Amino acid sequence: MSQVANTTTNPVRRRSQRVLMQVGVRIRGTDTQNKPFEEETVTLAINAHGALVSLKSRITSGSKMKMKHKMTEEEQECHVVFLGPVREGKAEIGLEFSEPRPTFWRVAFPPEDWTPKHPEARTVSRARLVEK
Repeated sequence: MSQVANTTTNPVRRRSQRVLMQVGVRIRGTDTQNKPFEEETVTLAINAHGALVSLKSRITSGSKMKMKHKMTEEEQECHVVFLGPVREGKAEIGLEFSEPRPTFWRVAFPPEDWTPKHPEARTVSRARLVEK
């Protein structure tokens, strides 16, 4: 199940809508000790420009990485743009694609002005009623 993140409280203007969605990925790169690493994880949030993941490996801001979508085996170059808090031995890491890749995730991103109250948003029960 995915959710759209509430960006109204975030002062940062995002270039594309963020969707809270777990997608299996494999991250390859170089850690803070300049040693190569490869780690399987899942995304915490995705957008057309990258993803937020949690990693055990310690990395530095600006580091170049490769992110591979485990389902499609597609791989994209990206770099670290955010180093977040560490929880249960894993740090939240923001990765940005070298170029925007909205089709990498195989999902349709909602428009920028989308909210659960948007006229096109439907609840499951309403959607079922409309389809019948």
